Amino acid sequence: MLYLISYDISSNRRRAKVSKLLEGFGQRVLESVFECDLDAKAYASLRKKMARRIQPNEGDRLRIYRLCTACISQIEVIGEGPAVEQSLDVYII
Repeated sequence: MLYLISYDISSNRRRAKVSKLLEGFGQRVLESVFECDLDAKAYASLRKKMARRIQPNEGDRLRIYRLCTACISQIEVIGEGPAVEQSLDVYII
């Protein structure tokens, strides 16, 4: 499942930690926006780690959008930026 994750974090230190965490799960497409192609286990792990870093009571905001297959085919990139990241299906027989 492809997730679009955006954040607005008030603390430079926390913002750097969140950015570094997300870089381990997906690719940065804009300054505070990441695309992450994750299975259920990886998504659960990311959510757990994000919950420890985000401080809503200090003004931090996080948005996570799940993009369906039909939605992914409709993504349009204008200007420079990476292509939409998608995991390849691998079958070992």
